[in-house]
Amino acid sequence: MPMRNTNLHLVSDSTGETLNSIARAALARFEQPSVIQHRWFLVRSRLNLDRVIEGIEHEPGPVMFTLVDRSLRLALEETCSRLGIPALSVLDPVMEMLQMEIGTTAKEKRAAQYVMDADYFRRIDAMHYVLSHDDGQGTAGIMNADVVLVGVSRSSKTPTCFYLANRGIKAANVPLVPGAPLPPELDTAPCPIVGLTIDPLSLLEIRRHRLRILGAEGVRMGENDYVDADAVKAEILAARRLCTAKGWPVIDVTRRSIEETAATVIQQMELWHQRQGTARAVQPHDPAAPILGVKR
Repeated sequence: MPMRNTNLHLVSDSTGETLNSIARAALARFEQPSVIQHRWFLVRSRLNLDRVIEGIEHEPGPVMFTLVDRSLRLALEETCSRLGIPALSVLDPVMEMLQMEIGTTAKEKRAAQYVMDADYFRRIDAMHYVLSHDDGQGTAGIMNADVVLVGVSRSSKTPTCFYLANRGIKAANVPLVPGAPLPPELDTAPCPIVGLTIDPLSLLEIRRHRLRILGAEGVRMGENDYVDADAVKAEILAARRLCTAKGWPVIDVTRRSIEETAATVIQQMELWHQRQGTARAVQPHDPAAPILGVKR
């Protein structure tokens, strides 16, 4: 049965990240869904909502929304009812369950997860840290890292570190370069070290693509160890042997998204802290404390 085109309207009074994540996760379960997503974010006034309603009337389709303001929510639901299209407040089931279990009513607070609190400043600090400790820079700062990623060039170390930083985790990364010594700080790092590896054929394709982007088409593949098949295989094997000798866990990123890789890194961090007998829940130095007056 052929799938018809579907308009999906995502309406939020905040950044829309929650709706985007839910829609992406749900649509991923369908094979080649023919869905046109209409994103309506920062809808915080009746004027904003009127534009949304015009769009829904022009291109009818199911509506997923997160609106705190009761009047805006009611107006949207009435419009959807009049047009005969389904509307779903995606957080309602979760909020109802938690209210029953916690025993109190949730506050009607817009974008509550985006307040500039200590956690927010911790994420900003982690982002600055990643920028200063990417690709083997500032190795002395490894002593302040929450985790260190090691791996051959183009094994997703940098994007994984930035994703972790968005979770408030200070992640440094160190490339494993054939013939180059390791930074001595890795031997005394007070944090977990995790290796990233990748299938040789996938790595070859990534590196060749990078050379093409950089305008290096003139480089003959067989004359450059960076994209020589045998050299790449040996490089990956040496990196894995090094991680094994050091006792560092290794994650194969070949078929993993950055999000999946980061989640696995966090699991390895928790296992490391369990073995060390340290509490992962204990927060590192809070750079926002002087600003927010937070007491530790």
